[in-house]
Amino acid sequence: MTRKIRAPPVIDYDLSTMGTVEDLVEQMGKAGGFTAAKVFEAASILREMLSDDSCFNFLSFPACIISTGTRGIIKEMVKRKWFDCIITTTGMLDHDLARTWKRYHRGSFEMDDVELHHMNIHRLGNVLIPMESYGIILEKKLQTMMKDIWKTGRTEFSTREIVKEVGLRLDDESSITYWAAKNDIPIYIPGPFDGAFGSQLWMWKQTHPEFKLDLFKDEQELADIVFDAKKTGALMVGGGISKHHVIWWNQYRDGLDYAVFITTAVEWDGSLSGARTREAISWGKLKEKAPHVTLEGDATVLLPIIASYLDKALD
Repeated sequence: MTRKIRAPPVIDYDLSTMGTVEDLVEQMGKAGGFTAAKVFEAASILREMLSDDSCFNFLSFPACIISTGTRGIIKEMVKRKWFDCIITTTGMLDHDLARTWKRYHRGSFEMDDVELHHMNIHRLGNVLIPMESYGIILEKKLQTMMKDIWKTGRTEFSTREIVKEVGLRLDDESSITYWAAKNDIPIYIPGPFDGAFGSQLWMWKQTHPEFKLDLFKDEQELADIVFDAKKTGALMVGGGISKHHVIWWNQYRDGLDYAVFITTAVEWDGSLSGARTREAISWGKLKEKAPHVTLEGDATVLLPIIASYLDKALD
């Protein structure tokens, strides 16, 4: 005799009632469609997390998506103050700043990289970045900014402080760095020299040996954040140092209270980028009863859907 299943039924999508992205995400939760069900779960956890006034919310993400139009989604999240703190990579600054001054272009994964090299065009997946839109413009603009920052008389900065100084000197509302500075949302870069922005700081130091970066100050601020917070939550896009720095500091307060992780990495190679949120529980980086989900897929597809849902759900 078959026992009765105590679980909701699978409901088919209904195009006639799918007028908005909010409708779509709600139907994803009822359709039971593998990853689609996780989209609804992720959106629901984030809605609860962002609505919890007692929760300090972290956002981490990699550089690559900032070369795409997904930069606009992250920018809106920062502009609307959905998150209280950003932990990311130097490459995020590279792409965010470069795109305030120059254009990137759409290409394809199958283009001839030898030919592109001869044309002085970098390829990032299916995004094309002319040489003059990256290293050249970053050197020109950042060295000018450093001259202005140097006039303030300060010689020592944490990564958060130097990034904010740059953000305050931007005049482009499309920029994540601009809005983070304007809204006083700290950006921490735990690996500051792994990109063009860090290289420009190194170049500045060659002629200004008094210039110093104090990474310990960043870490002290993060310690103060996690120890003072009543609750913490995180949206972590991609893995690497950005994701790990979020969960690393949160282990000292017995783990995150909410977590949504978006990844394309596999679990079976043991990498941090592929480690599901449930693994973090064993390390004390995520509370045992915390709402959490690992959403597998391309963030350039998933983030616009989830952010559009939240835009309405958080009104």
